Amino acid sequence: MSRSFVRNVRFALVAVGVLTVCGQNVAFAGNATEVARMAALAQFDLAAGKPRLALARTEGSQGESVAWQRARALMGTGQVVRARDLLERQLQGQTHRGDAALILGRIANSEGDAAGASRYFDTAARLGFGETRQQALYELAALKLGADDPDAAGQLLAKMEPGYWAALGYMNLAGVYSIRDLNAARPLVALRVALAMSEQDAMGERSASLRSQLLVRVGYLSYLQEDHEKAIGFFEQVPLNSYHMPRALYLHGLALAARDNHRAAMQSWHRARKYPLAYPGVEDAWLGMGRGYDLSGYLGQAGEAYLAANASYESERVTLKKLAARIEADGAWKALILDARGSDAQWFLADSRTLTQPRMAYLLQFMESSVAQEAVSRVSELVDLKLYLAEKQQNLIVWKTSLRERLATDPGSAGMRWAGLADRAETLREQVQALAQRQGAKSVPDELSNTAETLSAVENALNALEQRLAKRDAQIAALVRRADAALTNIQSLSSQVAKLQERAESSLDRVALTFVSDQDKRMAFALDKTEQQIAHLYEYLALEALERGGQ
Repeated sequence: MSRSFVRNVRFALVAVGVLTVCGQNVAFAGNATEVARMAALAQFDLAAGKPRLALARTEGSQGESVAWQRARALMGTGQVVRARDLLERQLQGQTHRGDAALILGRIANSEGDAAGASRYFDTAARLGFGETRQQALYELAALKLGADDPDAAGQLLAKMEPGYWAALGYMNLAGVYSIRDLNAARPLVALRVALAMSEQDAMGERSASLRSQLLVRVGYLSYLQEDHEKAIGFFEQVPLNSYHMPRALYLHGLALAARDNHRAAMQSWHRARKYPLAYPGVEDAWLGMGRGYDLSGYLGQAGEAYLAANASYESERVTLKKLAARIEADGAWKALILDARGSDAQWFLADSRTLTQPRMAYLLQFMESSVAQEAVSRVSELVDLKLYLAEKQQNLIVWKTSLRERLATDPGSAGMRWAGLADRAETLREQVQALAQRQGAKSVPDELSNTAETLSAVENALNALEQRLAKRDAQIAALVRRADAALTNIQSLSSQVAKLQERAESSLDRVALTFVSDQDKRMAFALDKTEQQIAHLYEYLALEALERGGQ
């Protein structure tokens, strides 16, 4: 999305805001109370995920608080260059200096300027407080890990307060240790520290998914270290409603099988099979059931389990082909994103073995990719922008219709009525003055003086109203012309948005079809493994039959 296009959208929305309040844009108010109100409203819009509205509200307003909200709104609408200028000025101000440095560091990091990003993050860690400081230290540690310096990253992580960002940093540190070390000792220590940090996060819901992921990783490393008892304990702590639960159940079964507890292992794999095959670990659990029966000596049941896995994989491949056809026909935005919110599963798996909607499982798996996240985000933003422009267009149409109806109304009768009121007010004022003269200057009651002043003010106001009525048609006609111009601008922008949305949806379709193709290859690979297991099992049974026949 080009910066010039976004700038045109912003100008159009500002024009809509101007027209909505009949030519008086409240965002241009200069008093401190109004500026504070604009800043608060813009902050609310940003929290509600409406950066475009926040941008329109802050247009032309002054003050550090408004400038900060405007910089965030510019970032939210993709205007990074303009946001950078405001953030640099914010960094030299008195408020939100650490927050501004943090955003500037992320901008520099996204542009490949590691040195500049490091300077900004260091400034954010020095000037920021609370969450801002924790994020800055996390980003600094990530830069050190990217530079292959885990020791320096560890020193930065040691300065952090317990919580989500510290846990995430130690998880990344464990990943680097796992690549560098042949022994799993250091990765295990880092993951256990991450677990301890995640438990102290003030926002428990945020760290719930991270904690599940950490439990699976530390459990897997313990399993590789042949510390099966600890591995089982970690896997059993994964919540049942977690996205990582199917993989945890499969690995839990492996750890139990390593202790020759095949019955319990098969129970874990049986539970894992109830999840959609989109989840990691589920296809292995189907294979594990056959392997469990084989190791337990039940060869007949092993063959049945392998055949059931084979049928499941075949059915899933058919499902994936249907999904690919649906994406090609209706687009990934509808077939994979919007339809996942509904309850109709006729086009997708409707097997009783699933406990959750399979399409939601595939959507979660799809959204693990950063490329998919960017593609979905682009389409979502353009859809929201299209709806927003349509809403403003409808409001302008209604307002313009009201203006035209008012323009068609003859103001003559109203003018004559107001003129009559002015004459009556003048007559009453003259009567009050005459009464005051008869009473004498010293004995005139205050009520009569006040009444005379009031009538004089009413007379002046009615005369001024008559002058305004004379200019009424010209002012309304000017407003109608401005509304027409704004409508033309919005229609042009809506057309551009529609074209951009079509391109973004085509890009999303390509990403989604690649994902579905990869999932089909995964099922084909799993299918090949089951066929090999079945062939080995039949070969073994045939050899046994030959041996018995030879005896």
